[in-house]
Amino acid sequence: MPIPRKFDRRPPERDETRINERIRVPQVRLVGEDGNQIGVVDTAQALRYAQERDLDLVEVAPEARPPVCRVLDYSKYKYEQEQKAKAARRHQKQVNVREIKLRPKIATNDYETKKNHVVRFLKGDDRVKVTIMFRGREQTHPERGERLLMRLAEDVAELGTVEQAPQQDGRNMTMLLAPVKRRPEPEAAAQPSAEAAPAEPAGDVAVEASPAADVAPAPAEADQASA
Repeated sequence: MPIPRKFDRRPPERDETRINERIRVPQVRLVGEDGNQIGVVDTAQALRYAQERDLDLVEVAPEARPPVCRVLDYSKYKYEQEQKAKAARRHQKQVNVREIKLRPKIATNDYETKKNHVVRFLKGDDRVKVTIMFRGREQTHPERGERLLMRLAEDVAELGTVEQAPQQDGRNMTMLLAPVKRRPEPEAAAQPSAEAAPAEPAGDVAVEASPAADVAPAPAEADQASA
């Protein structure tokens, strides 16, 4: 038997912006399509002004007295606002918090597996909540859980920092790790060394030229000098 679909019975979101005939106040402060203020006019007159230009009368500041209304193409205006909202959401960085659960007497292989998960989450720029679960008499030795958490923090220190130190919460102990902000590789720093390399031949030329100044005079020139 097919499973019946669940319909969303919530009413659709209604645009609360008042435009054209939905503006019920007697007077409005009118702003033209070019952004210039026309002044306080009757609502009927403002509506005729917008209709003559095949545009809409839109209430942009309902809290003002009288409300401020602008003449514009509302469909185009609404589309531009939606595009701006989408662009803003794309630029917002979503932060996820992942959780890893450990036991105080965790085996070495299990610890390495859990640590690899933490490394993967931190490389993905996610925060990691590490939880130690105590059972029975293990609660009498919370220091074991704290040592395990700090050991994990040291093992992933290159990728994450302790944002929240280990805290006891009933039968659990938690610690929060945050990803380390990555610095861009210093590509520009490597360029000067590459540019300075061609300067070495100039030093070789100077070394070869220096012995020419220290050449001893020929024997004939030495005899003339002694005469």
